[in-house]
Amino acid sequence: MMADITDLTLAQTRDGLKNKDFSAREATDAYLSRIEAAAALNTYILPTPDGARAQADAADAKLAKGEAGPLEGVPLGIKDLFCTKGTQTTAGSKILEGFVPPYESTVSANLFRDGAVMLGKLNLDEFAMGSSNETSAFGPVVNPWRRAGEETKLTPGGSSGGSSAAVAAKLCAGATATDTGGSIRQPASFTGTVGLKPTYGRCSRFGIVAFASSLDQAGPITRDVRDAAVMLKSMASHDAKDSTSIDRPVPDYEAALGQGIKGLKIGVPKEYRVDGMPAEIEALWQQGIDWAKAAGAEIVDVSLPLTKYALPVYYIVAPAEASSNLARYDGVKYGLRVDDPNIQEQYAKTRAEGFGDEVQRRILIGTYVLSAGYYDAYYLRAQKVRKKIFDEMMGVLSGVDLLLTPSAPSAAFGLGEKMNDPLAMYLNDIFTVTTNLAGLPGISVPAGLDGQGLPLGLQLIGRPFEEETVLRGAKMLEDAAGFTAQPDEWWR
Repeated sequence: MMADITDLTLAQTRDGLKNKDFSAREATDAYLSRIEAAAALNTYILPTPDGARAQADAADAKLAKGEAGPLEGVPLGIKDLFCTKGTQTTAGSKILEGFVPPYESTVSANLFRDGAVMLGKLNLDEFAMGSSNETSAFGPVVNPWRRAGEETKLTPGGSSGGSSAAVAAKLCAGATATDTGGSIRQPASFTGTVGLKPTYGRCSRFGIVAFASSLDQAGPITRDVRDAAVMLKSMASHDAKDSTSIDRPVPDYEAALGQGIKGLKIGVPKEYRVDGMPAEIEALWQQGIDWAKAAGAEIVDVSLPLTKYALPVYYIVAPAEASSNLARYDGVKYGLRVDDPNIQEQYAKTRAEGFGDEVQRRILIGTYVLSAGYYDAYYLRAQKVRKKIFDEMMGVLSGVDLLLTPSAPSAAFGLGEKMNDPLAMYLNDIFTVTTNLAGLPGISVPAGLDGQGLPLGLQLIGRPFEEETVLRGAKMLEDAAGFTAQPDEWWR
């Protein structure tokens, strides 16, 4: 039994623990031994075996007394952007190495309240800035998937690359992640996992190291759609500590899954047919449309002409907010400090040594667009266009229930292939950033393999706080696709 626990989905693990098929300690030990054997993937910045075993023992005590929470004893990975009390939190940056928060992020606190076990802190792009997990100060994460017959190391996507790779390689039952411009959905697409970005304000941002505060949103990366529904129910909450958190009840997302999509209208935006998109992704998209029709949905062609402005708007708004949020890293109160008798020099040296190239690039862009003389031309204009993009999306979504698009413009690419071309890297977010700018929920579901045997995802986008509808659509795609492919365990 021990070897098989890691093959179970999160929901199966939860049910197995409740039925006493195995203990939380056995489940935790099974995952910890897999993590140890998977060092080559570099998914965890910091495994926390002692803490995990202590949490598992506490969970077993509760299970024995019949006092189990909804996730009692389920082993999870936590993206190292979520502050964890008493456990180092780095945001993938040298500038925060050794920082141990005295408080817990609301999302992780909610998961622990429900009985989850933390296996460790997962690797990510530095400050969540990146689409390939290559900007991490702790080295890149390696995708467990490989091209057929090749040994090229591939990206697991970013910024939640540690989360997506760990879920795909069965190094946790599920993982927390965050999405600012596609950082949950693109990595899910690259690793054959499910990635759900909830509506802005559905999950509290308290205790999540900030990148772009008006765009960041926490969500789960899991093995299947049911697991995403289960995790979101625990992660979501209203939180007085986050002024953007929305006070409305959290539905039972899992219960919505059985409802199917008969009678729903699904929009297909023509602007998402971008130049140079691989024929395989085009074909998969058509396949998704056919599946939706077969499941009883009505397909509607829709137009989102402002889509072409989404990336330029994103790459003004996000760096502007980043330059403001990252001003607090000055080497005075916590994190890295490069001493110098001159305080200005100390700031400059600490930041030069502590921040990686991509983070510095975005801080510079952000500071530039916020500076006197450029603020109106760039930042203010971008915010006006953002409002127009939101209005356009809401207008289209008033006539359809969901939008169906590809998740990413390609399958996973090789590590190093796009690092020297920031614009090519930024284009990875082309299908995902619009939902962040508009604050909408979106999900990526694995729907097929490309010619080289790599996973490809389809994305569904819904109206604000209609995650249940998004999940119903995702379940339809999952059932129709019957995606069961798994990476060969070359790393063991």
